[in-house]
Amino acid sequence: MITVLIVDDQHLVRAGVRMLCDSTEDITVVGEAANGVDALRLAGQLRPDVVLMDLHMPGMDGTTATSHLLRDNPAARVVVLTTFDDDDRLYPALNAGACGFLGKDVEPPAVLDAVRRAAAGDSPYSPTVLRRVVERAALAWNDTASDPPHPATPFTGREREVLRLIAAGLSNSEIAARMHIGLTTVKTHVSNLMTKTGTTNRVRLAVLAIQEGIPAG
Repeated sequence: MITVLIVDDQHLVRAGVRMLCDSTEDITVVGEAANGVDALRLAGQLRPDVVLMDLHMPGMDGTTATSHLLRDNPAARVVVLTTFDDDDRLYPALNAGACGFLGKDVEPPAVLDAVRRAAAGDSPYSPTVLRRVVERAALAWNDTASDPPHPATPFTGREREVLRLIAAGLSNSEIAARMHIGLTTVKTHVSNLMTKTGTTNRVRLAVLAIQEGIPAG
């Protein structure tokens, strides 16, 4: 059973996510918090597998809460619940240790899929959110880079293709279907890419693709 802590200052959001999780047999909500301080207290008491974390909350925000929570409970997996207004907070949350981002406008099955993927050690990202992060990173890169980006890391042809599709926001299963290869093979490529580049998640790989001059799509 996957245990979940919901952290959001909107009661309606918490109630909706709880109802969704309660409709499954493998996910259970063990607690709810409306701010970062309560999230830390409940996380310490309940030790949830996955924390669904809002970013914009009164008092302690989601980024700060994520940093403290993972310091005290590094085994937890934090998936950020985000809106378009949170774009400036996405990278700080990533640096704080969030394993993924989930748009609040996603379809209900995507929430359950994200919880399961996070619990399994994957990094779930809404494709639209990932594209927004990558686009902002690309703009920042273009504004600061004095020379055109050029490949600094030797990638195989398959690795470059996987990196390109990661930058486009595709999941491992979608990449497998697009490339006509097995899911296990995709996971191996992603793991090799992270090891080769020293990155720890898909967002950083996607941004790296931009910096390496590998177009998304």
